[in-house]
Amino acid sequence: MSYPTHRPRRLRRTAPLRRLVAETRLHPADLVLPMFVKESLTAPVPLQSMPGVLQHTRESLKVAAAEAVAAGVGGLMLFGIPAERDPIGTAATQPDGILNLALSDLRAEVGKDTVLMADLCLDEFTDHGHCGVLDEHGEVDNDATLLRYREMAVAQAEAGADLIGTSGMMDGQVAACRDALDGAGHTDTGVFAYAAKYASAFYGPFREAVDSALQGDRRTYQQNPANRRESAREVALDVAEGADLVMVKPAMSYLDVLADVAATVDVPVAAYQISGEYAMISAAAANGWIDRDRAIAESLLSIKRAGAQIVLTYWATEVAAKLAAGQEI
Repeated sequence: MSYPTHRPRRLRRTAPLRRLVAETRLHPADLVLPMFVKESLTAPVPLQSMPGVLQHTRESLKVAAAEAVAAGVGGLMLFGIPAERDPIGTAATQPDGILNLALSDLRAEVGKDTVLMADLCLDEFTDHGHCGVLDEHGEVDNDATLLRYREMAVAQAEAGADLIGTSGMMDGQVAACRDALDGAGHTDTGVFAYAAKYASAFYGPFREAVDSALQGDRRTYQQNPANRRESAREVALDVAEGADLVMVKPAMSYLDVLADVAATVDVPVAAYQISGEYAMISAAAANGWIDRDRAIAESLLSIKRAGAQIVLTYWATEVAAKLAAGQEI
């Protein structure tokens, strides 16, 4: 039996009907806010390529974090930009390095009211901009990098991170960090694995956000956008190594991968709506080509619908505040 008995439009007729039968919903706690703190700043600096996003001072970071927590976001993901860089990213593991200081600041500021996360990668701290240390040929040395990641994991845990975000895409990084954390007595600090991370052109605005020094690209360690099955292997390895959560990054161009991952793992799955995704929607809305608020909502719902339990987004505070106020987005 079909039309005219079956009329799917009946359930779309009014806003309450559409709300009642919605298959996917957002909640403030689903959202994680990525934040940037820069050592050399005396005042926050707006990012030109990401309108509304700032490089923070330590003080302005605390204010923005408190605002996000008050809005009900599920967590904060912190990135640090040091004043000085070197080949091995020394500032990443110094207790008084900007990222570790900022973690301590936020732990003191928000207490246990949110989940505090830190990006665990060397790219913000190295003078060459790669995610690891280089060998004598200028190639990223996987195993030498793991030694630095181990130190970084312990430093971030001691600074107050609940979760360390292994984002460098080195082989064995989850196991290395897990072992280092356990060895230092941080058995309760979780590993949030950037398990399927692609070498994407959509990271462009992020380069501005972290003052990236990168020359070239990261295709020898981040995944080829042409590959789908490869993500299953990457994710399985990370889960086997002890990942507590896994992430797909970027989000919108990789919803097929996200759906695959969500269907196969038994740990929480996240997706990162990255800088380029944010910038594209912002730019199109600024030009009047799309409805900004509807586009934000649609983009986030698409990521949830594909299987993400958690979404990292630069709109986290704004959207969480609207949801907490009972507004539809």
